[in-house]
Formats: sequence, C-alpha cells, structure tokens
Amino acid sequence: MNLIILLLPVLLIVFMFRAQKKRQAQMSQMQTALEPGAGVRTIGGLYAQVKAVNEETVELEIAPGVVTHFTKSAIAAVLDPQEYDAIINGRPADDELPEPEAEDAVPVEGEPLSLSKESAEKGDAEGGAPASK
Repeated sequence: MNLIILLLPVLLIVFMFRAQKKRQAQMSQMQTALEPGAGVRTIGGLYAQVKAVNEETVELEIAPGVVTHFTKSAIAAVLDPQEYDAIINGRPADDELPEPEAEDAVPVEGEPLSLSKESAEKGDAEGGAPASK
C-alpha cells in the first residue's frame, strides 16, 4: 500500500514532464516550418503575414507596408491560407456558409410567420400561447 502512495506522485510528475516536452517539440517544429507568405497568430492575438524568417526573429507584416520584428517564440500558430483569409477579410469558411432555406416549407394555417412585440403581447392578452422572446 505504501508503495502505491509513493509511486503515484512519481508517475504524475513523469507524465507532466512528458506532456510538456511534447508541446515544446510541436512548437519547435512549427517555428522551423515558418516560411514567407504564411499567415500566423502571435501569442498576443495579433494576426499577420510572415515576410521573412531570420535566425531568432520573424518579420511580420501587420498591415500593408507595416513590418514588425517578433521572436520566433512569439508565434502561437501558423494558419491555413483559407483560415487566415477568413479571419482577415471576414469571409466565412466554406463549411460555415449558411445553407439555403427549404422552399417547400409550408406555414401552419393560422400561425403568423413572425411575431412582433405588439402581436406577442396581444396574443397573451387574448389567452393565446405566449410568444418566445
């Protein structure tokens, strides 16, 4: 029983160090894969495009003609070109586009298609079902 109590904290520490080492390896791999033209997000939440990659720094264009220098460790994520475009230009990704409404939907007779605030209050006063707000 005492052996289990002693091994449990040791195992937790080993797993914590292993997870941290894995994250560091992923970050290192991402930082070495940086190339000009890629869209990135910094740890501060700034979205920019990589203009040049140096030994320890990265040149990021944060606005047309505005280039700043960041350390490689300040890059939190390298974004897919479509994701970067959607964030910068406000375009929804293909899978987030609204689907067209069905044209064959028939409203139930006697129910209004939409309720205004006045008609909802009127329905309550007449004993009708309360409208959802």
